[in-house]
Amino acid sequence: MIGRRAFIGSAALGSLVLAPPRAWAQGVEKVARIALLYNNVPVADMAGAEPVERTVRAFVHGLRDLGFVEGRNIVIERRSAEGQPDRIPALVQEMVNLKVDVLVTAGSPISDAARRATATIPVVAVAARDPVAMGLATSLARPGGNLTGLTLDAGATLDGKRLELLKAAVPSASRIAVIRPRPRTGRPVWDPDIEAAARAMGLTLQLVAVDDPEEFKAAFTAIARDGAQAIFVPAGAPLYLGPQARRLIIDFAAKHGLPTVAPWREFPESGGLMSYGPDNADLFRRAATYVVKILKGAKPADLPIEQPTKFEFVINMKTAKALGLTIPKSLLLRADEVIE
Repeated sequence: MIGRRAFIGSAALGSLVLAPPRAWAQGVEKVARIALLYNNVPVADMAGAEPVERTVRAFVHGLRDLGFVEGRNIVIERRSAEGQPDRIPALVQEMVNLKVDVLVTAGSPISDAARRATATIPVVAVAARDPVAMGLATSLARPGGNLTGLTLDAGATLDGKRLELLKAAVPSASRIAVIRPRPRTGRPVWDPDIEAAARAMGLTLQLVAVDDPEEFKAAFTAIARDGAQAIFVPAGAPLYLGPQARRLIIDFAAKHGLPTVAPWREFPESGGLMSYGPDNADLFRRAATYVVKILKGAKPADLPIEQPTKFEFVINMKTAKALGLTIPKSLLLRADEVIE
């Protein structure tokens, strides 16, 4: 009899530990509906239990590690504007109309659209830049509204560091084309850390503003005309995360023999020279933790917006050789990954 009681008690405790953390209605587990919204990634690359897109894969794996498995206790609604910003409001509204339990948004434009579309559905914004300045949150420590998440911002030094790495790889470069969106009204043309780093290294920066894919042709013409010796893509340029825009930049750079540096590893993986920045897959893996906390009852207003904790420096040596560059050994030793 004692053994039977012990077995029952142990089984009950096990059910508390192992059961998925959602409420049951009359013993039936509720299936949570999660919306995952991207700006540029093809929807086909977001699909399945092992998505091609590594950040989606990291998110799905993160949920799985926490006991939330698609087809069992969650449904993931995956959508992407696929590089067409005008589609974003409709995609967000579609998810609001579906009454999803949590909206997970990738990047600033979709996160802002979600903030405008709903004040009640919890939003986990991932890889948004400067969420406080954008009005997405009151502060990083206490967001205040229905939005929380993980920002790309990690202090005011990352773009300056990217510029330093580019100069170290290409010491002869003195004029750098910076492909970025047009500065918002009332904001300075250059972020202080980029400007300070450029001044310290004697570099001249050429602003090449691109807000729409159709503007790349004119941008490339300006870069070639003005004699830039390298291309710098700063953070805060979500348009360039998309494979189509990334391909355009990399192909132009290869044709004109221009080294490139960007925040995201997708650039060197696709043929750019190098990247340095937050590990986006790590951000999305951590986003799964936010989703689970919210499904368990936590309020976004009380969940601090976190900054990146993991960074990666990637160099494509095949590209370096094609450009005739000799990458200093000291730089190679600092790299997290060297693509041969």
